Amino acid sequence: MTEELLDEELVRRAQDGQPRAFDLLVMRHQAKVVQLVSRFVGEGDAPDVAQEAFIKAYRALPKFKGDSAFYTWLYRIAINTAKNQLVSRKRRPQAQDIDAQDAELYGHTEQMSDIDTPEAQLLTGEIQQAVINAIDELPPDLKQAITLRELEGLSYEEIAEAMDCPIGTVRSRIFRARAVVDEVLAPLIDKPSQRSG
Repeated sequence: MTEELLDEELVRRAQDGQPRAFDLLVMRHQAKVVQLVSRFVGEGDAPDVAQEAFIKAYRALPKFKGDSAFYTWLYRIAINTAKNQLVSRKRRPQAQDIDAQDAELYGHTEQMSDIDTPEAQLLTGEIQQAVINAIDELPPDLKQAITLRELEGLSYEEIAEAMDCPIGTVRSRIFRARAVVDEVLAPLIDKPSQRSG
């Protein structure tokens, strides 16, 4: 049985009044939801926000029709819960939610992994901070799209469902977000050749 079919069966059972089925759905998706919302609200608040998202999902489950995959529907609820948390606290997301491995997802793997000199390690730190800052400064729609694509690994179709917008809009947002990150990284990536020359 595929992951999606297993989710469908658990959703059906939960809708039929079997609470253990929803517990299994929570167990299956909890780590991913906590990781997702931590990118918006920070690691400290992520478990509480994830729990709130699951409570909302449980309450809304009778209305879930299966038009999208369960986890896509759940991700949408989790993202909206995280956004509401940010608005209610009137604060920005934590910057510590992206590490050097995540930075490698942006296409600069060779420059980052080949080198282990102290100067190169300092540069890696600069690149990491630049990626963190660039993503943190993105408008919310671009930040959400790039996070779901590059850090959560969702397909364009899944992101379109989660963000409730056309695939073309998703592609545009991801393209624009990548362009911003690339623009910020370009001067840093060129530094080693400038310094050695």
